[in-house]
Amino acid sequence: MCWVLAPSLVVVFTALGLALHGSTGQGEATFQRGDSFAMIGLGVLGALVILLFTRVKVEADPRGVRVRNVLGSYDLPWDVVRAVRFDHGSSWASLELHEDELVPMIALQAVDKESAVAGVRALRALHDAARRLPAAS
Repeated sequence: MCWVLAPSLVVVFTALGLALHGSTGQGEATFQRGDSFAMIGLGVLGALVILLFTRVKVEADPRGVRVRNVLGSYDLPWDVVRAVRFDHGSSWASLELHEDELVPMIALQAVDKESAVAGVRALRALHDAARRLPAAS
């Protein structure tokens, strides 16, 4: 979705930027070439913000889980995770930590339906397996 929205936003803002000419409708002010470039620049900036959503990711193994969201990332061992949550009505899954913190996992969104459910089940299986392992001495 992001790979469609980002270029579309640039095209729309470029078209708007190129269409800016003549009077602004307020007295004698007119649109200048800089206004067109600014509009195109806003489109490019907006597209870059949209593309930030393509970086979200969740990776897990028997040692822990790595979560990369739009802004920020977490590398957590399983022993700090109390539960893998995907509450009814939530937009995305989250990790509940022992300090009563919640780490959102935007990569596992409710709109992805069965794919997100499968991902949460796999994370829960890894979490359960890690909890059953004896503590290293």
